[in-house]
Amino acid sequence: MKYLIVGLGNIGDEYRNTRHNIGFMVLDALAKASNIIFTDKRYGEVSSLSLKGRQLILLKPSTYMNLSGNAVRYWMQQEKIPLENLLIVADDLSLPLGSLRLKGKGSDGGHNGLKHIAAILGTQNYARLRFGIGNDFPKGGQIDYVLGHFDEKETEHLQERIHIAGEIIKSFSLAGLTITMNQYNNK
Repeated sequence: MKYLIVGLGNIGDEYRNTRHNIGFMVLDALAKASNIIFTDKRYGEVSSLSLKGRQLILLKPSTYMNLSGNAVRYWMQQEKIPLENLLIVADDLSLPLGSLRLKGKGSDGGHNGLKHIAAILGTQNYARLRFGIGNDFPKGGQIDYVLGHFDEKETEHLQERIHIAGEIIKSFSLAGLTITMNQYNNK
């Protein structure tokens, strides 16, 4: 069985390790822990992880956040991955820093990457792992906040949460959405 795991973010050094790139950070950590590397391919950097008879295609889109759906559609078609085997990892302003929520469907919550994916796929019924980045910014400061870097204290806290996000991805692929939601949500 194949799964497409997509970490959302923006390419380029100026975006590396920003709040909006937490999806890239989660996939980078999972790849590092699994001793696999990403290769530059069409619409993004791609790697493949074998896990107990399942193949996880890890994708970091190179389309920039607002056009993420193009990469998702291409790799779903290329690898013949059904919608139920798609998982998107994205930052979420409405969750406290480090909070993790797995959902099987839902709105884009104002997230442009999720909005474009839903528009391209024609549905909001796809799994997403929402990674809380908090919302400690002044009125009108949302863009600077999400494109800003984590401070040293936040970075320390995130390491454990990024590891747990990797465990959620593995569980999603092995045990399925419902079991994984019951095991990890609200923890």
